[in-house]
Amino acid sequence: MAAERWSEEAGRFARLAMTVCMALLAGAPASRAADAPPLEERVAACAGCHGEKGISSMPEAPSLAGQPVLYTQMQLFLFREGQRVNEIMSPMAQGLTDEELTALAEWYATQPPPVVTKPPDPALEAKGRALAATHRCGICHLSDYSGRDQIPRIAALSELYLLKALRDYKIGARSGDGAQMAEVVVPLGEDDLRALAHYVAHFK
Repeated sequence: MAAERWSEEAGRFARLAMTVCMALLAGAPASRAADAPPLEERVAACAGCHGEKGISSMPEAPSLAGQPVLYTQMQLFLFREGQRVNEIMSPMAQGLTDEELTALAEWYATQPPPVVTKPPDPALEAKGRALAATHRCGICHLSDYSGRDQIPRIAALSELYLLKALRDYKIGARSGDGAQMAEVVVPLGEDDLRALAHYVAHFK
């Protein structure tokens, strides 16, 4: 039963990614609009939260460096189309063309990902590792949590950001791509969520 559920969730997420890709391909412009800002300006606008090279210094904002192209592309699309809502990201994504959001996703994917600089709490790390194994986090995010295709890199992201994301999935506050995660985290308590976030944030 567990394997069937995971297969179903993976298929649901893949269908969402395919829908986004088809929409982008259908509406992709032949070239960048003449009055659109260059990629450097778009990246600079994102740097305030996500860092100059995609590694955020703000605990509540995710690092985008090293994220799979399709994942970042899909998230920007969801923000732009109003299927995922955030008071900062939603207006930022409104002016992006298909070509621009793809260029941004490709640029961030080429940047070196964040690395762990602080040692973990042994007890939290052990509990988080056990929970990750039980709930098969490595099936979607890969064994090193580097992500793939439409699945995000989560290794070494901010612990605060990871915890908020898990909480949002649990209560249904993260729209657009949250269905497959909700089933995983709904049974988990707050201590479990904290342990998972700690383990992944300190994963080397």
